[in-house]
Amino acid sequence: MSDVYILGTDMIKFGRFPDRTVPQLGAEAAQLALDDAGLTIQDMEALCCGNLYQASAMVGQRILQEIGQTGVPVVNCSNACATGATAFREAWMSIKAGIYDLVLAVGVEQMGRGLLGGGGGGKGIPKEGLLGSATMPAVFAEAGMEHSRKYGTTFEQFAKVSEKNHHHSTMNPKARYQIETPLEEVMNSEMIAYPNTKLMCSVNVDGSAAAVLASEKKAAELGMDRAVRVRASVLTSDPWQERDLVMPDVNTCTRAAAKAAYEMAGVGPEDIDLVELHDCFATAEILHYENLGLCGDGEAGKMIDEGATALGGKIPVNASGGLLSKGHPLGATGIANIYEVTTHLRGEAGKRQVEGAKLGLTHVIGLGSACAIHVLEKVN
Repeated sequence: MSDVYILGTDMIKFGRFPDRTVPQLGAEAAQLALDDAGLTIQDMEALCCGNLYQASAMVGQRILQEIGQTGVPVVNCSNACATGATAFREAWMSIKAGIYDLVLAVGVEQMGRGLLGGGGGGKGIPKEGLLGSATMPAVFAEAGMEHSRKYGTTFEQFAKVSEKNHHHSTMNPKARYQIETPLEEVMNSEMIAYPNTKLMCSVNVDGSAAAVLASEKKAAELGMDRAVRVRASVLTSDPWQERDLVMPDVNTCTRAAAKAAYEMAGVGPEDIDLVELHDCFATAEILHYENLGLCGDGEAGKMIDEGATALGGKIPVNASGGLLSKGHPLGATGIANIYEVTTHLRGEAGKRQVEGAKLGLTHVIGLGSACAIHVLEKVN
């Protein structure tokens, strides 16, 4: 089976675009990625589109109406926060299978305001307010407090994640916010769900990102100078297990995906040079250090204290500013993470460049459950 390469990728600056449509936002990222690859929509053999809130509206086809209806097959994906990464993986699989040589993957979302989760139109007694909260701030607050119970992780250690990622964002012109937030400011901001304050929660924004994927044959034909190899592409869901269903398990899905991704890539966590992971909340980033094998269980607090995951540290995490600063348009996040890592592997990340980066990992998780992990490799 052919190796698969990223020939072009880009994203729009995340923000709020009330005067634009979802297809228009997706079309902009698609054009940017095509330009980055030096190709046009006429060169693409298929399109895979990730979008959550307008999933029934055939967003992929509507993007083609903006940039050129060429008659190619279109796949529309909806998979919670893993939506964009799932679209990317669909494109990867179609090339891996030998069906296509060039495929465009797009992730796009226009977000509303307020808390994610907590709804539900089911019958019977509602769990919300009786058995615990299903809103995402509460879910990840509970997960953080469980980590504190087991390992003694402190409020200050969780807050340091936000301080770090907001600092990284000041070097990323495509992040929604590019603002320093000193530790005291993070800790003293409005409490949303302890231990996550407002500055420890990801930002609801609109956004889009895209990537052009190619077979090894086509990549060699078009030029490998800036190509990035996809060493692993993994998607998991949670297995059944006996546990308390009142508090969702936010760890198992990632651990299974990480194990499979490292095996597929033939590497270990010690070989990874940078990571873009799903920091939907500051507590989540701490948990995922351990879930991804970046450190042992119970060692994540020490890791953030030592600066190991900051730029210049042993394994920089979320050099983009992460979801906490860059923003989290659900359908776009997975491909935006891939764009970030690809940019570092190409040596094009500017002030936030992770020097000497050869292998990078991207991670997104959608509760429900879906986790996607990609391992990317510098070619030249």
